[in-house]
Amino acid sequence: MKRIKLVVAYDGTNYSGWQVQPNAVTIEQKLNEALSIVSGEEIRVMGASRTDAGVHSLGNICVFDTNARMPAERFCYALNRYLPEDIVVQESCEVPPDFHPRYCRSRKTYEYRILNRKFRMPSMRLNTYFFYTPLNVERMQIAAEYLEGEHDFKSFCSVHAQVETTVRTIYQCSVWKEGDVVAIRVTGNGFLYNMVRIIAGTLIKVGSGELEPEQIKDILLARDREAAGPTAPAHGLTMIGIEIL
Repeated sequence: MKRIKLVVAYDGTNYSGWQVQPNAVTIEQKLNEALSIVSGEEIRVMGASRTDAGVHSLGNICVFDTNARMPAERFCYALNRYLPEDIVVQESCEVPPDFHPRYCRSRKTYEYRILNRKFRMPSMRLNTYFFYTPLNVERMQIAAEYLEGEHDFKSFCSVHAQVETTVRTIYQCSVWKEGDVVAIRVTGNGFLYNMVRIIAGTLIKVGSGELEPEQIKDILLARDREAAGPTAPAHGLTMIGIEIL
């Protein structure tokens, strides 16, 4: 028995998120199906991040156990023959039997992209959130810096989340604009349910002038979901990658 790690990129548009669920098509389901064909075994992957419906990824990580004789580095080639075009395994390798991507120390990076222009752009409708009111990126960056460090992010967590603690560490939160796209990139040691999308929704309110950058401090101290901005739509969010420490 050996444990294989996969690095998986996907367009989440057509899926009900990562995690297997009844009566819905998910990323995890498609991986399990392809792995069962390739290995001849009943395979269930264990993922690092359970991305929501519509969220994309450039490099989510998962592992699975197998008795198959196929070399670990060949699994990516074999799997991509059976996966749909919007899910592609970027890398496969063997890892220690006790390695679990959800419970090891890591740095996760997400990016939220906003198409900020007068009219929509059809070719960008699936991976950016269209927002026509002009955004002040400088104000958004000032606000983003208040989020860096270790804080209780209860205000930036869905009320439905069930977690032991809402304390997380943000190593970096940056905002910039390229052309018509405003990007919010957040790197942290872990994220609460909808946390990055709520951060994005709050920074959008700062950029549009509805909130002052300094109010981020008060929102953090409030520890109240009602204090923060709205949850930005899922399709603007992409997991950039996971760095195992």
